[in-house]
Amino acid sequence: MASTPQAISAPELAAAPAARFYYNHGVLHGRQLWISGQVSMDATGAVVGAGDITRQAEQVFDNLAAVLRAAGGDLSQVVSTTTYVTDRALLLPVNEVRGRYLTADPAPTSTLLVVAGLARPDFLLEISAVAVLPE
Repeated sequence: MASTPQAISAPELAAAPAARFYYNHGVLHGRQLWISGQVSMDATGAVVGAGDITRQAEQVFDNLAAVLRAAGGDLSQVVSTTTYVTDRALLLPVNEVRGRYLTADPAPTSTLLVVAGLARPDFLLEISAVAVLPE
């Protein structure tokens, strides 16, 4: 168990461009894992599911799961999410995908924001998460 903050990198994800943007896929401190906002990007940095909110949401949750695996966890340990969508019309399809991926009881807490845009115009949503890993 990490007693000081430890950077987590998921090999399945595009490398976090730390030299330019100074972030990690996740940071583990003790049993708590903070996961950077994940977007619908594959390991090469290409957008997955341009224009398809369901496919993008699936990729985002797959990316969250990859960071959790890299830290020794899984999606059942997520306790909180923050979701950003670019249009209110996307809320229902994103929530349907969320329900397929986050099945633990109790369900995680959630904050949802509708924003004017994300880092790239093709991104329709971004989700960050906090998890508590088992001892």
